[in-house]
Amino acid sequence: MDLLLNTIIPFIGQAAAGEGSGMGMQLLIFAALFGGMWFLLIAPQRKKQKKHAQMLSQLTTGDCVITNGGIYGVITNVKEDRFVVKIADNTKIEVNKAFLQNKVEEKK
Repeated sequence: MDLLLNTIIPFIGQAAAGEGSGMGMQLLIFAALFGGMWFLLIAPQRKKQKKHAQMLSQLTTGDCVITNGGIYGVITNVKEDRFVVKIADNTKIEVNKAFLQNKVEEKK
């Protein structure tokens, strides 16, 4: 963070002292801020979404999963946009694929 501030502050001072270079300097600062936001926020989120989509595509019948609500269960049926999850004896629920948090590895 200090490196970013130490890099930008001299440019801001020069832009204030010089006349006519304000627009170019503002564009440079906005581009730097956008690039920083991209690498700190957007890129990691996209990577996480791709990993989650890959995990969902690999789930099959018999896999143990946990939902976003914290419910553990075993997949009994795979449908186009949802899973049928057995959460207890004689209790099955249909869960939208987007609301499965993770596959749970059973301890042996």
